[in-house]
Amino acid sequence: MHSAKFIRNAWYVAGRSVDFEAKLTALKLLGARVVIFRRPDGSPAALEDACPHRKLPLSMGNLHGDRVECGYHGLTFDGAGACVSAPTQGDPIPKRARVRSYPVEDRYGFLWIWMGEDAPGEIIDIPNYDNPAWGKTARGALTIACNYLYVIDNLLDPSHVAWVHVGSFAGAGTDNRPLDLEDIDEGVIVSRWIMGEPAPPYYRDMLAFGDATDRKQHYECRLPSTAINMSVYTRAGTGGPGTALPQDAYINISYNFITPVDEANALYFWFQHRNTDPDNEATNQRMFEGATMAFNEDKEVLEAVQIGMTDPATPYMNLGLDAGAMRFRAKVDKRIAAESGGA
Repeated sequence: MHSAKFIRNAWYVAGRSVDFEAKLTALKLLGARVVIFRRPDGSPAALEDACPHRKLPLSMGNLHGDRVECGYHGLTFDGAGACVSAPTQGDPIPKRARVRSYPVEDRYGFLWIWMGEDAPGEIIDIPNYDNPAWGKTARGALTIACNYLYVIDNLLDPSHVAWVHVGSFAGAGTDNRPLDLEDIDEGVIVSRWIMGEPAPPYYRDMLAFGDATDRKQHYECRLPSTAINMSVYTRAGTGGPGTALPQDAYINISYNFITPVDEANALYFWFQHRNTDPDNEATNQRMFEGATMAFNEDKEVLEAVQIGMTDPATPYMNLGLDAGAMRFRAKVDKRIAAESGGA
């Protein structure tokens, strides 16, 4: 049994689809050890990474087509976790010789896994994913040695860019303009419009608006740990709260999928999706490299935060800019309590 530290009845990204082949790949996700492989037809499978005999990791064994053979005594399991061969036992195969299997699905270039007890729900919908007018970057992957909620805190904080991302996402107004907080069914949105200011370095050469723009920072997080960070740019004087976006508005959406490894480590996956230049590979590469640089800046800060918060010498404090993150953490706690029968 797992302790109730994470939301389990949800889809998480286990990795990029291309990261999984017809071989045994061991991962730790939500505190559980999992082995993932592809069958000869390319379909994915995920099993508990432990033979039921003496719990040797199945990832230390052998993959034969669509079956995993334990490297200790040859117990062999199919992709559904059923034991199909027990060479040392003869017939019948012991009834307790089975391992847990997890639903997995390829979507959007990522491999998703469901580790809960309930029947799987729907994977997040990404509007315009197949729209040929929208450009996409490559899919990024990063390991971060911190609790996944510190990553979520960061992704609900538009203000940190003024200090952490000086050469990329920072810009006038990111340090002190008021933030709007909105509750949604499955999460929280923190946003603000910054009016009549130059675009930050990351976007400046991609816009045809000149030096003055209206900019919206939209930082949204949904349960269990998906962040949708959107940057909207319009010509100065054409944006702002309550206004319809003009036809030439520039929209870039960063989809961020955070998967807990354990209490002190997380996996971070992302790609960016924009409403222009669908076939511009130079722009794709530039945006991917810029985001990778920025997320590594976050990684450095958040890993130091993990160390500082693990055993603080003095109490920590929250700031006003943490309101969205604290609201999201409350939703996480409520969902975990409901899954464990506490609500």
